[in-house]
Amino acid sequence: MNAAALLASAEALEHYLHRAIPLSRAMQVTVIEVSDQRAVLSAPLGPNINHLGTAFGGSACTLATLAAWSLLHCRLQPLMPAASLVLQSSSMDYQRPISAGFSARARLAPDADWALFLRTLHRRGRARIAAVAEVRAGGEPAAAFIGEFVALAPRGPDASRLFQATR
Repeated sequence: MNAAALLASAEALEHYLHRAIPLSRAMQVTVIEVSDQRAVLSAPLGPNINHLGTAFGGSACTLATLAAWSLLHCRLQPLMPAASLVLQSSSMDYQRPISAGFSARARLAPDADWALFLRTLHRRGRARIAAVAEVRAGGEPAAAFIGEFVALAPRGPDASRLFQATR
């Protein structure tokens, strides 16, 4: 994608997140980049601060979850716009306190098979895939996230024609 298209996609995704997931607006989440390979979101410390003056762990986990979900959503949406994508399970490993604005960079998990995920979703109407995200602050790693997401295809007699993926 060229820079203008990425900017438009990032702006559109940020607007969507703020409208559909109000917590992202309260956290002042900004979409830095979104592509087929990664999604990068950031948030300032101020609205995400805890009683110790560092980022609230829930905010860091939320930013990582949003980055991973955004990556998968942006990959899946053009292929099956009516599909639902939800987090099934996740874990977060906090490595150090976050005392400044922070970002989350998400990508597919190393063992994720996107083609298999799409085939399974088309055939069974639901499929799972994992994404990972690294939370960084001050240019240093601060936390690691892994999440298992489930996509649900629309149901009904017209559902199969909604799937636009190439075979």
